[in-house]
Amino acid sequence: MPQLFSPRADRRLRLAMGLGAAALVVLALAAWALARSDRAWGVGVAAPQPIPFSHAIHAGSLGLDCRYCHATVERAASAGMPTAETCLGCHRQVWSVSAQFAPLESALALGSAVPWSSVHRLPEHVRFHHGAHVAAGVQCSTCHGPVEAMPRTVKAETLSMGWCLDCHRAPEAAGIALPASPTAARHEHYGVEVSPLTRCSTCHR
Repeated sequence: MPQLFSPRADRRLRLAMGLGAAALVVLALAAWALARSDRAWGVGVAAPQPIPFSHAIHAGSLGLDCRYCHATVERAASAGMPTAETCLGCHRQVWSVSAQFAPLESALALGSAVPWSSVHRLPEHVRFHHGAHVAAGVQCSTCHGPVEAMPRTVKAETLSMGWCLDCHRAPEAAGIALPASPTAARHEHYGVEVSPLTRCSTCHR
């Protein structure tokens, strides 16, 4: 039977297969790098807000405590967003003539919440409790970055599972001193190595 392909064709086929495999590897690495990049997680991107609120002015220049606007941060899962009453409590006295406060006046008149846009969105299967983290000594800036320097609030960290686990696995490295756990001694005595910080059910439901 005569040979259908010449040795040159065979070499070309092998070269094409090699280049194709290399291209697939490069594409896979590029996709992996993109998925782990800040851009893919929206880091540095400001969410549109109903009013041009500036943390740089309120928390920076004026030195307002985070808890003044985020009133439930020490005791609840949600930090709480400022209500129209909270904002207008000051702004009916200071800088009250600006038309940019119309959304606040509207929310107050309707008895509804101010339609703030979330900057940090977590998947529905993730359970995060602000109060628990504050009680453990986690600073706001650990997750939210230097908000007191942000004219527009942006996402400062990826808040990916890997990012969270870096701290959960070694909170001391992040300067977080956890309170003593009454169960820690029992775990140590019986040789049971269970860390609530890295247990799946701690953060996932």
